Amino acid sequence: MNSILRPVSATASLDDPFYYLANFRFVLGWVHEHHAELLTAEEQGFLTTFEALPQAAQALLVRMVMRKGEHFRTGKLAYAEIGDVDRALAPLASAGWVETDPAISLAELFRLLRLAELRQALASEMADAGLSSRASKTVLWETLQPHLSQVQRLTEWWPAAGKMLGGERIVRLTVMPWCDRLRLMFFGNLRQDWAEFVLTELGLQRFEQVELTPGSRAFHRREEVDVYLTLHELRERLEQGESPETLMAEMPVVPAENTWLAQRRARLAFLLGQTAERGGQETLALRLYAESGDGPAGQVEARIRRLRLLERRGEHRQAHALASRAWASAVGEQENQALARLLPRLCRRLGLAPPRRAVESSPPRLDLCLPRAGETPSGVEQAVVEHLSRPEAPVHYVENTLLTGLFGLLCWPALFAPLPGAFFHPFHSGPADLYRDDFVARRRERFERCLACLDEGTHGEAIWRTWREKHGVASPFVFWEGLDETLLEQALACIPATHLRACFERLLSDLKTNRAGLPDLIQFLPGGAEPRYRMIEVKGPGDRLQDNQRRWLAFFRAQGIDALVCHVTWQQDAAP
Repeated sequence: MNSILRPVSATASLDDPFYYLANFRFVLGWVHEHHAELLTAEEQGFLTTFEALPQAAQALLVRMVMRKGEHFRTGKLAYAEIGDVDRALAPLASAGWVETDPAISLAELFRLLRLAELRQALASEMADAGLSSRASKTVLWETLQPHLSQVQRLTEWWPAAGKMLGGERIVRLTVMPWCDRLRLMFFGNLRQDWAEFVLTELGLQRFEQVELTPGSRAFHRREEVDVYLTLHELRERLEQGESPETLMAEMPVVPAENTWLAQRRARLAFLLGQTAERGGQETLALRLYAESGDGPAGQVEARIRRLRLLERRGEHRQAHALASRAWASAVGEQENQALARLLPRLCRRLGLAPPRRAVESSPPRLDLCLPRAGETPSGVEQAVVEHLSRPEAPVHYVENTLLTGLFGLLCWPALFAPLPGAFFHPFHSGPADLYRDDFVARRRERFERCLACLDEGTHGEAIWRTWREKHGVASPFVFWEGLDETLLEQALACIPATHLRACFERLLSDLKTNRAGLPDLIQFLPGGAEPRYRMIEVKGPGDRLQDNQRRWLAFFRAQGIDALVCHVTWQQDAAP
């Protein structure tokens, strides 16, 4: 393949009017170099044909690919660097990549035409429906949509379109499925898009530069790409309101060895189950929860929802049998917490002795009655900060940013280790396998080397070094705007290394679940022979502790870490 499609640089200068074309070429070159054997002959032909197109045609294709939808008005495709739209469209139409007179639905007609144009195009239908000639677009749609299900060309919808639109046409891009597949094979997901290149070039995003090898790739078999795309399509159809029963029948089989795809499939089954349960399809929901919760990729939420639904349906014996088996196995904190509440209820209903469990003690409590704060999302927390903070004992609003940030800074070398399946393009904010079951196991020695700094007392130096060298680089754990030098300095001076190690090890036990639920505030108490600190969870009127917050508070109690819950009432709301 010609060097035009050989990846050289991840981003093009925005001073180049064809910067977006250079970025698109980079992706095509990357996919050809890393995934060529996963492409069909037709897809390989797309790369070859694209290379042979005139630059204006290439650029126009990319402009359409990067916009929303597949249908476009030619009048909206005017770009100075491309020039004559019809001339640029001709090679694309010859290649079959653009349809120049496509059949369109009523929904597309409404998306593409202005209100005045719709009133002209649908004047006859409006008169038949008794609508005013000044009816709004919303009224037009709600009235006509139930009766106009046909898909037809623009001139069939509106015979005078050619004259009224001054020669402007509607065209349809036919290669979006190919382009989405190529984007997926590059990014490893469909969440990221072409904007990543622009944001990086503007300096609004910076990514860690991890060494990539020929084995650094998201997919190893074409079947895996097909499964991902099918799961993505099913999820979109679910969001559009299609029935979970229909979608369940189309769920693809995941290759046995691909655990991350199995996790995506299990997550979709859980979402289908939730939708079925909300729709009163409880039997279907139970089937979907069972499918989502079983196996090594099983979703904890699905197992818990299944048990609760069985309990609500009065199927106490089956629920008890499932819950007892889970209780006897090595379940995580989240599931154990749910079972500790569920099992005693089931035992009472079945006349059985409840399982032994530790009594959950309440965390220390601080009650404050304060002047009403503003209506901002963090108003109550800020009111507590202002009330408790003193020059010699400052209080900071940190929530889930401080401890996770310190963890991310200390363990940066382990988190960004160039392992197979972790990084496969230049735009990763974190490893692709971050929440897979074997993430920590694959890096255990690397994490231990990082945590050893806490035992040796060198963790402060390591954290500061990363903070300076990597500042602003995307990380799944470091929120740079919430971790300034003052906060970092006070935290390292007041939080003992033993406490940090305990918290970091708890994070590593379940990175996805335990990164949330940390207290809102931290107060540093640097005075005295030994600097101290305390964590403060703030609850405003009517607010209650969430389960993940309860788990962190219980952990703090077990570790001897000072943590309390501050309950706030407003002075004007207090009883006289």
